[in-house]
Amino acid sequence: MSAQLSQNLLLTVPLAPLAGSVIAGLFGKAVGRRGAHLITILGVLVSFIVSAMVLKSVAMDGARFNATIYEWMNLGGLKMEVGFLIDGLTAMMMCVVTFVSLMVHIYTIGYMEEDPGYQRFFSYISLFTFSMLMLVMSNNFLQLFFGWEAVGLVSYLLIGFWYKKPTAIFANMKAFLVNRVGDFGFILGIGLVLAYTGTLNYAEVFGKAEEFSKIPFPLPLFGGEWMLVTVTCICLFIGAMGKSAQFPLHVWLPDSMEGPTPISALIHAATMVTAGIFMVTRMSPLFELSDTALNFVMVIGAITALFMGFLGIIQNDIKRVVAYSTLSQLGYMTVALGASAYSVAVFHLMTHAFFKALLFLGAGSVIIGMHHDQDIRNMGGLRKYMPITWITSLLGSLALIGTPFFAGFYSKDSIIEAVHASHLPGAGFAYFAVVAGVFVTAFYSFRMYFLVFHGKERFHHKPFPGEHDHHDDHGEHHDPHESPWVVTVPLLLLAIPSVVIGFLTIQPMLYGEFFKDAITVHGEHHHAMAELAEEFHGAAAMALHALSTLPFWLALAGVVVAYVFYMIKPGIPAAIARALSPIVKILENKYYMDWINENILAAAARALGRGLWKGGDVAIIDGIVNGSASTVGAFSRVVRTVQTGHLSWYALVMVLGVFGLMTWQLWPYLMGLIAH
Repeated sequence: MSAQLSQNLLLTVPLAPLAGSVIAGLFGKAVGRRGAHLITILGVLVSFIVSAMVLKSVAMDGARFNATIYEWMNLGGLKMEVGFLIDGLTAMMMCVVTFVSLMVHIYTIGYMEEDPGYQRFFSYISLFTFSMLMLVMSNNFLQLFFGWEAVGLVSYLLIGFWYKKPTAIFANMKAFLVNRVGDFGFILGIGLVLAYTGTLNYAEVFGKAEEFSKIPFPLPLFGGEWMLVTVTCICLFIGAMGKSAQFPLHVWLPDSMEGPTPISALIHAATMVTAGIFMVTRMSPLFELSDTALNFVMVIGAITALFMGFLGIIQNDIKRVVAYSTLSQLGYMTVALGASAYSVAVFHLMTHAFFKALLFLGAGSVIIGMHHDQDIRNMGGLRKYMPITWITSLLGSLALIGTPFFAGFYSKDSIIEAVHASHLPGAGFAYFAVVAGVFVTAFYSFRMYFLVFHGKERFHHKPFPGEHDHHDDHGEHHDPHESPWVVTVPLLLLAIPSVVIGFLTIQPMLYGEFFKDAITVHGEHHHAMAELAEEFHGAAAMALHALSTLPFWLALAGVVVAYVFYMIKPGIPAAIARALSPIVKILENKYYMDWINENILAAAARALGRGLWKGGDVAIIDGIVNGSASTVGAFSRVVRTVQTGHLSWYALVMVLGVFGLMTWQLWPYLMGLIAH
């Protein structure tokens, strides 16, 4: 194949899921439930096959594409376009998004089988896939922003999919509002780029990056002089903090569990939350020019990686444990971005997409088997009832905690090493956070694993939600059961890359030419990747060496402690919780972030709005408008008194008027006569 990619071939990738979404959404009744899932799965399958072909062309043949597909508007030389940029970063993201989405589509057939909104759900998840593909394939800020807002909109629709459920409506509104905060920063960043470069095209902006970096910001911030590139990058990253759920804009992500499980997997693995990591990686030519911005990114990521992991320890809802692990892993990716290890960040994004989708879909399979009970305290011993769910969940958990040779190990250990090599001021704290996070991740992951799949069976002691009794008409127990094939096949297909993808791809992605022209790193200044390359001697050697390193022993310690606490001595966690009750209370209240947002930030915003309304709108603006109206009214009332309607009165006024005009004209003449 030539080194050129066909425009029509590339257009197929986003348009195939869009076509499926439109048909399932607008003609859902006509095509029926079977038609809806067949047409949307076909669309995503076509998209995945073409994405795989594109990846092969990019990786094997060096194919590249960067061109405008459609010019929407031209404003005084500013071109607003739809265009595609295809390089290693885009091709990898296209495959991850379409593959995970395909697995979620197939899985949804089983999970949403009895849901009345079946066709609507398939329409939404296909639209989600289209939105994310438009975002990752864009070659300009306008299309990036379109995809950015589109994934936000569809996530709002999907989190609140069960719109008669009050908690779901609250959760989707929370996600929408928190993302508005991040998006405000994002659009300010895009506005600064446009104002100072005069273009929205990536290549043109990056071509002016060095010149851009020398411009001071016109307004002093926090008492000091800032550079424009620093302010721009921080504004762009605030957008990423919203989408990729970084502290303190993380609060929407755990609540997104109110949506159906398939969408939890899609949001957390391949769409929405990966958008921020991808965007910062794509903007590496700008971020590389500001150590201040990179340090900010690193510290925010470190806080998220460690402190969101702590919250996973005390969760009892199976989906929320996995949700907090997503927050923590996104923190790891963000730390890598701050260390200028962009390729490591997106490498972890890729490996994480597979094992996190696997863990979410595995959790959904457990929920199906447990008749929709999500509390891990009511489970136990599911291994013998759900063997496929058990083994795939175990593989996903081993990948998550960074077990050598598993996918998560290669990316997670590379992040730890990259941070260790960084010389930014925040690198010391970030290194501590990511290393401590290894133990925390292993502990909460295997706490959930042991409570769900091992130990005594606890589900016979309590009726499931919505059931009056735990027996059927014949007095038999409703034992858990393995999920249907449409649920287990995606689990098996996701388990394979969760194990092997890191081993197979670490060499080309981190130390080869795969991301060469997609990512900019100033080697002499930000040298973490150069140090990693010197120490790398192959995937197998890296895994074997890890057996003697601190992260491996911390992960092992986390698993052992979880086993002791929940399998051998289950009284220990309760005793620790009693001893550390103030800390547990802080964790149960999620660091009081929701309380602060609701009672301080939202209250302050409401007070400001009320002040502007009462003081600005009512008192000043309405005062001026109403005051001028009153003045005109008073004058009109005076004038109205001379409008009597009597002819004699009008004749008198006319005579007086003529007399007045004559006097006014003759007055200078009379004054002259008197003077003589």
